[in-house]
Amino acid sequence: MAERQATVASSSGLHARPAKLFVQAVQQTGVPVTIAVEGGPDLNAGSILTLMGLGATQGTVVTLKAEGEGADAALDTLVAFLETDHDAEA
Repeated sequence: MAERQATVASSSGLHARPAKLFVQAVQQTGVPVTIAVEGGPDLNAGSILTLMGLGATQGTVVTLKAEGEGADAALDTLVAFLETDHDAEA
């Protein structure tokens, strides 16, 4: 299982627009991905409701995990996504 840590860069955290875009990015990877905050359980990263309830604000470190063919590349892409401030692009 591949695993990466990322720091949420968007000023609104993983809420609203960044959460929607992240879910789309997860779904495009074609591999199951989980996300967790420190001390929390691994949750489905492809669910907007999960992300909204995660409480990940700007600066929160999250752990992403994926398994299967393409997992490493998928996580590299998702880490880059999380570490970009998508609120600044709006």
